[in-house]
Amino acid sequence: MKAGTRIEIVRGDITTLEVDAIVNAANESLLGGGGVDGAIHRAAGQGLLEECRTLGGCPTGEARITGGHRLRAWFVIHTVGPIWRGGAAGEPALLAACYRNSLALARLQGVRSIAFPAISTGIFGYPKAAAADVAVQTILTTDAPERVVLCAFDEETAGLYRTALG
Repeated sequence: MKAGTRIEIVRGDITTLEVDAIVNAANESLLGGGGVDGAIHRAAGQGLLEECRTLGGCPTGEARITGGHRLRAWFVIHTVGPIWRGGAAGEPALLAACYRNSLALARLQGVRSIAFPAISTGIFGYPKAAAADVAVQTILTTDAPERVVLCAFDEETAGLYRTALG
């Protein structure tokens, strides 16, 4: 983590945050889905879908960047987290790659603030406490923007982030 980076935990709707970039917990098609992905696509509007169609998808663990369209954020960084298969199929490394690759794209764009959802913890079934640990440890050991927001949809996830931060 870059000196001077601060990590905040916010409970709320990632689409309303005032940050330079928000991270979308996407599926491999990048064409929208449920949960955070669907919410981001609805809030950003048709332009986001049209731009995503030009990207040709995204493999698990990688990340792609688009404009924010109708969002407050300038950019949406789409990353595809792993589907939980019990933990022995490389899930922790793939989830950490989501955070590292998202932060790398943010650096390339000069992003000073970024917000992450709890990647893979919805329909992909990653255990929330384990995912919070991976998120925090990866952010702490990666060159990150000045402000990193861990956006929790519920109080349980916010508490797990607080525990992971120690």
